[in-house]
Amino acid sequence: MAGSSHGHTPAAWTGVIIAFIGFCVSGAFTVMAQPVGFWAGMVIAALGGVVGGIMRQMGLGQPKTPEHSAHQPASVSAKS
Repeated sequence: MAGSSHGHTPAAWTGVIIAFIGFCVSGAFTVMAQPVGFWAGMVIAALGGVVGGIMRQMGLGQPKTPEHSAHQPASVSAKS
């Protein structure tokens, strides 16, 4: 993954951070046996995906060009 820059964008970081906060909120309310708080945390986690997607559409995500493809074939050197 180090060669593909997978997830190293503002859109990815923002989406993951918001989702992480949502999962933490859900976890805390699960321990406190409060279903409404749990579902509020799940909404926050889903909001992280929405925010990340919107930011990607705004141009803050990984560009979709062949040189950034994770499944790019290895270059073959010419044999003499």
